[in-house]
Amino acid sequence: MTEILVDARGHRCPVPTLRLRRALEAAPPGARIRLLADDPLARIDVPHFAADAGAEVLEVADADGALSFLVARR
Repeated sequence: MTEILVDARGHRCPVPTLRLRRALEAAPPGARIRLLADDPLARIDVPHFAADAGAEVLEVADADGALSFLVARR
C-alpha cells in the first residue's frame, strides 16, 4: 500500500495536525499517511486528533530527530 508523506518538520502545533487533517480528507479510505513532525507536542496532539477524526495511529517512531507517525484512514 502506498504511503502519503506529509512533512511538517519546522512547524509548531497545530500546523502538523492541520496538515494531517488535510491529507486525511484528500486520501481514499484505507490510505496510510506518514506524518513527520519535530514539535514535541505532536506526540500528544496527533494521537488525540487521529482518534477524534476516526483515523488510527499504526506507528509512532523517532526518525532522525523528528517524530514519524503512520496514520491509517478508516
